[in-house]
Amino acid sequence: MHEAQMNRWEHEHTFGTQAVSRGESRTRWVIALTVVMMIVEIAAGWAFGSMALLADGWHMGTHAAALSVTVFAYDYMRRHAEDPRYSFGTGKVGYLGGFASAVALAVVALLVFTESAWRLTEPVVIRFDYAIGVAVVGLVVNLASELILRDGHHGHAEAEGHHHHDHNLRAAYLHVLADALTSVLAIVALSAGKFLGWMWMDPIMGIVGSVVIARWSIGLLRQTSAVLLDGEIGREQREAIRALVEADGDNRVADLHVWRVGPSHLAAIVSVVTHEPRAPDHYKALLARRTDLVHVTVEVHGCPDATAA
Repeated sequence: MHEAQMNRWEHEHTFGTQAVSRGESRTRWVIALTVVMMIVEIAAGWAFGSMALLADGWHMGTHAAALSVTVFAYDYMRRHAEDPRYSFGTGKVGYLGGFASAVALAVVALLVFTESAWRLTEPVVIRFDYAIGVAVVGLVVNLASELILRDGHHGHAEAEGHHHHDHNLRAAYLHVLADALTSVLAIVALSAGKFLGWMWMDPIMGIVGSVVIARWSIGLLRQTSAVLLDGEIGREQREAIRALVEADGDNRVADLHVWRVGPSHLAAIVSVVTHEPRAPDHYKALLARRTDLVHVTVEVHGCPDATAA
């Protein structure tokens, strides 16, 4: 058989990872802003004695790391998109990076919680005016970062459709929103301490911030681990795929495996049992309306007549 004939059945395994992401350059700008503000807030938190400000700084730091992993994932996926060693492409690289970031984030949450709890019993003097000023600047930076990512996030969603999202870019967008929340908590705590004399509010908000970080970490761990273990696709999606095949003739799906291979790309292995077997291309055509299915393998098994002796 000639190589030209073989090309008919060969196909790529890049699943969109070879293209430069629309949000990648925006994410790089946000990383630069976040790193600068992280350094300022952590230094100010230690210098001015504010646990809430310190928690916000570390929170920004972990998100800067997560955003850096996002950019690294984009770059790695693109450089290795056609590497044959990756059987189903490099689409899971971003999820692996997200899982690692979530573990680091959980450790930071524990450290911030421990330090804040200690400050409740051993309060320190806080220089409120300076600390509030830094917290306000941090909030402004967070809002600016949100605006930078918002256009790319919504623009990508509009281009790909409501059901197809770049999870890396979405995660980056949510990181920035969470940073803005912790900045607000720091401002509230410091203002309460300055104007109402509630010194305990600062470590309390540090604890609240650590809980927010921990909850975000747990959510990201669940999301990324589900993808990495091929357990993300729910029963509803599997049943929808099964229904497309079984609606044609007497086809029955005996075995079905569906998993994610890219931000908006799924692969599937379908085992069909039928009295009237047809070529695999026929069953692939039945699934063609599912644009998210980009790699489909079909097994066809003829079912012998039950009345045959």
